Formats: sequence, C-alpha cells, structure tokens
Amino acid sequence: MSAALPSSPAPSCHVLRPARGLKAAAASRPCSAMSRAVLVLLCAGLGARLAAGSTGAPHNSRVKFGLRSSAGSEDEGCALEMGSESSLQQCGFNATARTFLIIHGWTMSGMFETWLDSLVSALQEREKDANVVVVDWLPLAHQLYTDAVNNTQIVGKSIARLLDWLQEIPLFKLENVHLIGYSLGAHVAGFAGNYVHGTIGRITGLDPAGPMFEGVDPSRRLSPDDAAFVDVLHTYTRETLGVSIGIQMPVGHVDIYPNGGDFQPGCGLSDVLGAIAYGTIGEVVKCEHERSVHLFVDSLVNQDKQSFAFQCTDSSRFKKGICLSCRKNRCSGIGYNARRTRHKRNSKMYLKTRADMPFKVYHYQMKMHVFSYKSTGEVDPTFSVTLHGTNGDSEPLSLEVLEQIGLNATNTFLVYTEEDMGELLKIKLTWEGASQSWYDLWKELRSYWYRPAKTSQELHIRRIRVKSGETQQRFAFCVEDSQLTSISPGKELWFVKCTDEWKRRSVSNTL
Repeated sequence: MSAALPSSPAPSCHVLRPARGLKAAAASRPCSAMSRAVLVLLCAGLGARLAAGSTGAPHNSRVKFGLRSSAGSEDEGCALEMGSESSLQQCGFNATARTFLIIHGWTMSGMFETWLDSLVSALQEREKDANVVVVDWLPLAHQLYTDAVNNTQIVGKSIARLLDWLQEIPLFKLENVHLIGYSLGAHVAGFAGNYVHGTIGRITGLDPAGPMFEGVDPSRRLSPDDAAFVDVLHTYTRETLGVSIGIQMPVGHVDIYPNGGDFQPGCGLSDVLGAIAYGTIGEVVKCEHERSVHLFVDSLVNQDKQSFAFQCTDSSRFKKGICLSCRKNRCSGIGYNARRTRHKRNSKMYLKTRADMPFKVYHYQMKMHVFSYKSTGEVDPTFSVTLHGTNGDSEPLSLEVLEQIGLNATNTFLVYTEEDMGELLKIKLTWEGASQSWYDLWKELRSYWYRPAKTSQELHIRRIRVKSGETQQRFAFCVEDSQLTSISPGKELWFVKCTDEWKRRSVSNTL
C-alpha cells in the first residue's frame, strides 16, 4: 500500500451512472468489509507501478480511436478525429460496412496486452471489409482500480459522442456497430450504449469486471438495455472474500459460462490473495480472466470447429448432463457465433472446453438405469466410460457423480471428448477398483466404518442411452451379453447398439 492510500476515501461498491432519460443516479452503497479488503488489495497490487501523474481529473482527450489496417503491435491505427470527415477518408473508413470497437480493461502496465492484436487480426480475417477500431483509454485505465472504475463512464460518453457523430455520415447505421469490451471495457461498452442516441446493434462482454459492479442496478453496469443484442462470456467467477474478478450475475440477453465460469482447463490454481499482496495479481488472473478473449477469437478463426453452449438453470444441472437440448433455441454457438435473441428473460448457457484452441469439445448425455438385487448398503462407485466410434476411441472418461448413485433408478451423466468420435459403435463401462486419490481412499475407509458388515458390491446395468449435444442424435446401447448385466469394483461391461432381438429377449426376461 502506498503512503497516499490511507488518506483516500473508502471505495464505493458502484459507479455513478445516469440512467436513461437523465435520471439521477442512486446514492453510493458502501462496500462490505470483505469487499473493501479485496478492493484495497487490488489498489495495493499496483503500488509504485503507477506513474506519479496518472491520477487527477480525467479528460476526454485521453480517449483515442485508432482504425486498424493491420494487427501488428507497432500499428497504433489511423486516428479518427471526431468532427473531421477528412480523417475518415484518410483512414479509409467504410460507412456501409460493419464497425467493431474493441475496448480494453483496467491495466497495470499502461500498455496494450497481446490479446488485442490477436482479436484485431481475427476480426479482420473474418470480416474483411469491416472497420476495426481500437478504443485507447490507457491513461484512464492505468489508475488505481477504483479510479479506473469511475473513469468508465467518461470513456463510455466519448464512444457515444463518436457514434453520434458517425450517424451524421450518409449510409452509416448504428445497427452495424458491434462493441467488444473486455473486463472493465465491457461496462464501458454498456455506458456507451446507454449514452448514445439510438440503439447499438450488439455488445459483447468478455468476462465483465465484478468488483464494484456485482449486484448493482442495471443502469450502473452492462445490461440488456444497452444494445439490441448483448451477449456475455463469463470465465472467472470464482469468489474470493466476497468478490469475483469477473462478474457472476447474468448481465446480457445471453450469458455463457464456459466450464461453469469457474476453473478453466489449462489454468493453474494459485494463491490469489498472496499474489495480490506481492504485486503479481496480473499473472494469477490473466489465464482465466483472459480466456474469454481467446474463446471469442477461437469463434472467429475456427469456424469449422464451432463450440456450442446449452441453456441450463445452473452449473450443477449442466454437470449432471440434464441440459443438452437444442429445442426452442436452447443451444447456441458462442462468441462471435452466438445466436441473436431477445428473450424477455435472460438465458444462461453452459459448455465444456479444451485447454487451448480450438476449444471445441463434443458433449454427450448418458442415462443408465442402475439395479441392485442385493443389500449392499451405501454404494458410491467410481465409473468411467470409453467410447469407441468410427473415428477412433476415447480415453477413459470419468463419470462425475455429484450425488450418490441412485439405485433402481435412472442416473444421468455428462461426458465430453476433445475429438469427434464419429458414429458411436461401442461403450465400455468400468467400475474402477483401486482408489485413484486420497478422496477415493477416504470414501472407501468410511464405507468400512459405517457399513455394519462387509457385503459384496454388485450393480446391474442393462442399457445406456446416449444423446449427442452437437448432433442431437439419440442412441441406445445394450449390454453385449443380455445374461451378464452385473458389474462390481474392478470389473467392466461392454455395450453395443441395441438390436430388435436383444429387445425381445429383454422383454421376455422381465415377464
């Protein structure tokens, strides 16, 4: 903490933002003790990195607009001067084409991050005639976090003024404008949509910042009212001391939570608070927070491997494999390929991803009716499945059991593969025998302590029903030998596509 910080006023948990129709903003809401602690640590994380003259009254001249002709970091773009039509001509601005405005977030370095060039390049490759404009508000973002938050409305007003001026240009349409904001930049986009005259076509929020925005009124953050279509990717919603780096609540028409919006594959776990204290917070949050940007870039450049998300009420139900329906627009592409919708209610969607590009995986819902003919007490098996398809075989895939296996009931699971298995031909179900972790060992010990007498664990499974999330196809797989349906620890069962003969045998066995 710098010496000047103690004399600063306690941070407020929201930014002041005029509502539509120039209504007065609500009074400041004080932070909770936990939230204030995190905000103070965020400020301390900057320390001496901030330039001595970086604080003070913000000025609109600190916001610049650069029309990019290439993606190189040395290309600062051709400066668009508000009110100067000659600058539009010199920069080659195409009034009839789509216009993308990329808005960065809070910065500790005072420089553009490497993801920005990747996003510029991907947009230019996908939409070759489009105007790709980088909104440079680095002087206002290179501040203590609380100050940068309060500067977001200044930047939003500047963007709105630019768009209002562009609307005076013949053939320019606001519906062709797409604002793409990362972290704090997502809320900047919301301010711009609030202040501009007319309705922006689309705003994409890439893991919108959480601190000082979580739970506030829609008029003081990114919200569905800010554009004709607002879609959001949430990739860092893990909470620390009551605050999440990325906003947890849904703030768009469609809010997509890759991997539950929590732990992202390929991002290591670290001590977040310790990293903040030592000034390395940027390295800790970068991977998961920035994953939202890379998912959006992936949606632009890997059109042949488009990721799909599925509507679900919460992450827990999705992990159970319950939500893989595409009926009534319940599934959608993500990022640039998100399906435009104007639901009266917000739509929360979920998906699994790989650790790197291309991020696409293939989701499968598996339903197994599990029978038990013996008194086995508490049964908590560790199952895995191996899928065999026309394109190859998968690795053993663990079946995540969020609750206990339901006996004499149908159990639903979600599994996913990184490669396309093609048409599924066979499934191998394995009941893992040896403990794979300390947790598994603990479960095994508990089962001995609480079970009155050791009994032989044995379950019966006759059929596995499979639904592909990506193709929406359904298949039924029956046990290879209808007379051998039992499985126990360390054993496996093979399932093949059901035949009419098997079905007849199965019916006769139940009569």
